[in-house]
Amino acid sequence: MAQIVHDDSRRPLQSGKTLFDYADEFQLRVPTSCGRVGTCHECVVEVLAGHDQLRPQTEAEKFLGEGFRLACQATIGSADGDVEFALLQSRPKILTATAEKQIGLDPAVSRVGDRVCRGERVVDAYRGRIYGVVVDVGTTTVVAELIDLETGACLYVASFENPQRFGGSDVMHRISYDAGRYRGELHKAIISALNHELREMCRRLDFSRHAIYEVVVVGNSTMRDLFFDLEVQSIGQRPYKSVIELEFLAGTRANTRLESEARTLGLWAHPRATVYGAPLVASHVGADTVAALIAIDALAGEESFMLVDIGTNTEVVARHEGRIVAASCPAGPAFEGGGVHYGMTAVDGAIEAVRLTEGGVDFDVIGGSPPRGLCGSGLIDVLAELRRLDRMTPKGVLQRRAKTVDIVPKHDISLSRADLSNLAQAKAANACGQRIVLRELGLAPGAIDTVYLAGGFAEHIDVSNATAIGFLAPVPGERVVKVGNAALQGARELLMVQDVRDSVDEWLGAIEHVELETTADFFELFVDGCLFSPMPDGLE
Repeated sequence: MAQIVHDDSRRPLQSGKTLFDYADEFQLRVPTSCGRVGTCHECVVEVLAGHDQLRPQTEAEKFLGEGFRLACQATIGSADGDVEFALLQSRPKILTATAEKQIGLDPAVSRVGDRVCRGERVVDAYRGRIYGVVVDVGTTTVVAELIDLETGACLYVASFENPQRFGGSDVMHRISYDAGRYRGELHKAIISALNHELREMCRRLDFSRHAIYEVVVVGNSTMRDLFFDLEVQSIGQRPYKSVIELEFLAGTRANTRLESEARTLGLWAHPRATVYGAPLVASHVGADTVAALIAIDALAGEESFMLVDIGTNTEVVARHEGRIVAASCPAGPAFEGGGVHYGMTAVDGAIEAVRLTEGGVDFDVIGGSPPRGLCGSGLIDVLAELRRLDRMTPKGVLQRRAKTVDIVPKHDISLSRADLSNLAQAKAANACGQRIVLRELGLAPGAIDTVYLAGGFAEHIDVSNATAIGFLAPVPGERVVKVGNAALQGARELLMVQDVRDSVDEWLGAIEHVELETTADFFELFVDGCLFSPMPDGLE
């Protein structure tokens, strides 16, 4: 008998039922605010198998690309074969900032007597609480925190996969999607998903949304501007700059920060709450990088450092002898599950650490559940282990020129030649960014005082394995510091200390931006970076 499948749960497949009906049976939390009539566009799911068992897309679903449906609209037509689906907003392994850091408390909004004020402006009568929210909108993952602006305490953390994935797994595909007939859907998707989390915060902690008076948003240039419902086409074509940066360069704006009111964006907060989008560095190097630099106190001291914020778009920033240079590396989603058959994000069931032996394999799985695939840290381990055991050449050729290599045979998890090619290209983008930025500064890897690794992926990678395959520059391990979600940490500081916002605009102009693709030998460096071998330890 045909079945409906979600993860390891199964039910008999019945004609006429919707995927939302089955989500209810599986006790899954699928976001919706329209009563399941298809107007809110929040209940997007990914159909992994059995597309032909579903009735055709309804008019309400026309904005979705192939493989995605609205759970409330996707109805079983025939029951002749299995249907498998997955939620678009699964719960990734949450990473908040890991570095202990004392932050002052001087927010832009505060209590003055029996009123809540933003500077001289009265926002509301004091309701007994003054809350703020920080949001790190990553291409793959979104993290939000609720902060008590009277005590500085973090009260709630939410994390979910970015629901904009139906528009593409990387920023360039999302830019193209937003340029089409469904412009605005990506903005609606992220706002709806965040509102879902904000409602949950209010429900669990028993407070009104009107107690949220300030929201700080960070993300790369595309993610930030989509959040604010701005056109992003200019970021996808030379000179790869947002409309905000272009206005700034033309002298019609004083800076690249954004401010709006919650009611304008439709955000679940006090209608007059200020939503602050942190400023950009340049091109694809966005507000999340600015926040990460704040978190590591990049302007303090004289050390030579390199910050590597690893993700679908990796940012590299380095400082040496008074200069700061930044670049964005279009790494793509291979290390976050895209283009790798058994690749996945860091959710329950993802293998996050691997040790291969001649006789088998040892591995660690997030959540302790049966393994379903490999997240980024696990993929780096596998690549390094295959090289260590000489089961793969530096060019990614497997022993006996095999088409696939088994990683966890018991669970049918393997890597193919195509997987290895996609991983090699993603690794090469990361390597090019580091090599070009360091070379621009005349800074050899061995002369770097500190390498800061930022992001959820970076937090869990084995540095020695990453260095062995050329994913990271060859810097002694004792000089590598993992700073967790530095973007979120910096966003907290932007929320909690208003002077930080003013100081940022002053030092941003000192950062030099390098466009990797315009470097004369970029192609040669990229090809070299595709090898699974250590980067050169010099400046060549």
